[in-house]
Amino acid sequence: MEPQIVYEDNHLIAVNKPAGWLVQADATGDLTLADWTKSYIKHRYKKPGDVFLGTIHRIDRPVSGVVIFARTSKGLSRMNELIRERKIVKKYWAIINERPDPLSAELTHFLLKDKSRNKAKAFDKKSRRAEGAKKATLSYAMIGGLGDNYLLEIDLKTGRPHQIRAQLSKVGYPIRGDIKYGYKSPNEDASIHLHCRSMSFVHPVKKEPVTITADPPNDQIWNLFEDMWS
Repeated sequence: MEPQIVYEDNHLIAVNKPAGWLVQADATGDLTLADWTKSYIKHRYKKPGDVFLGTIHRIDRPVSGVVIFARTSKGLSRMNELIRERKIVKKYWAIINERPDPLSAELTHFLLKDKSRNKAKAFDKKSRRAEGAKKATLSYAMIGGLGDNYLLEIDLKTGRPHQIRAQLSKVGYPIRGDIKYGYKSPNEDASIHLHCRSMSFVHPVKKEPVTITADPPNDQIWNLFEDMWS
């Protein structure tokens, strides 16, 4: 699956990232979403020389959905400010295989990142074992269910690494395919069923409300809930 442009103007560009793509370069040397987006801008607008592209946020490699980049330094600095002030509403969709109880809730944990394993551990409270852990909060609500597949909508209040994956696993609901966080089996393509569905904010330059939305991948499990986004 190729990335898809879902929003663009003079200051921002947003891409629907397929699962499996890196947002920024790592040791693998694989083509990144940032590289792909720069190439798109260069060819579409016939720009000579280097293309400016600022990374505003990231989502994990096995996760799909909205990724926003800045096309100008002004856009980058102002979007970074919105993130620091938590003025961007981030909605994710996740599929789990157990009906959640309760059907909706707010979760607060303290997350500690183990960089050597690239994994976050969620603690119920701060303690000596969780020294240096950072507070993480989200709310979820079940919005669909079919067979043993349950679709959650998640409102991400903070933006910690692996936050949704770690917190849902902590309360007994690992995301489908996410063997790193306790799901029983991997997806064939190494994706997990977590998708950044939308990001809403007041445009940092135009000062107009913007909601950027991306459809989930076209696969058998996501398509069970296709009527939710058609």
